[in-house]
Order: sequence, then C-alpha cells, then structure tokens
Amino acid sequence: MAKITIVFGVLLAALGVVFFVMTGSAHKTALIPTWFGLVLILSGVLANTENAKQRMLWMHIAVTAGLLGFLFPGIRALIMIAKVNKAGLVLGSGAATAVQEEIFMSVICLVFTAMCVRSFIQARVLRKA
Repeated sequence: MAKITIVFGVLLAALGVVFFVMTGSAHKTALIPTWFGLVLILSGVLANTENAKQRMLWMHIAVTAGLLGFLFPGIRALIMIAKVNKAGLVLGSGAATAVQEEIFMSVICLVFTAMCVRSFIQARVLRKA
C-alpha cells in the first residue's frame, strides 16, 4: 500500500502543477493538491518499511490526509456549484477551473481513501486469523 500511496501522491502533485500552469501561474491556491500529494509521497516513502508499527502510523497519516483531501475540496466544490448554479459556470472561467480542480482532487482522494480502508480491513482480518 505504501507504493500505491506514492502513486496517488504523484497524481495529486501533478494535478496541482497542471492547474497552476493552466491559470497562468497566477493563482497559488491551485497548488493545494500538490501539498497534499507531497504529504502522501512522504508518508508512502516512510511507510515502506518492515517495521509494522511505523508502517501503520504513516499509512494512517496518509489516509487522514486522503480523507481531508476528499472532504474539503468536495464540499467547497458543491458549495461553489450551488452558489453559481443560477448564473452558470462559464467553461474556462476562474471559478469553473477551480471547481474542476477541486472535483478532480476530491475524486482522487476518495479512491485513495477507499483503497486504504479496504486494505486496513483486510490487514485486520488477517491479523485475527
């Protein structure tokens, strides 16, 4: 699971950089997924060990970051869509770009969190057996 964490971290980091470049490097908030990605990469690297306690600690940190990376952008995107829904989001506008990035980040983090929870459940079942 540590290697998968690194992969998802790289995906988030790339997402942030792509959207930062898409905004003309003007909006530093477009890099927020990159920071979450760096947390996942660091957690994945540190979890890649034979020490079970250390691996559990870093994977729990990673899944917490993944859960936060799902909730906050997802809720923010839903609020933005609800507010702007009457006027409509213009494709290519700053608001539409931000919402797109938030949705992408939220989906990536949701998939990562679901995979982690599944892995945690399997590890617990194997430990009891």
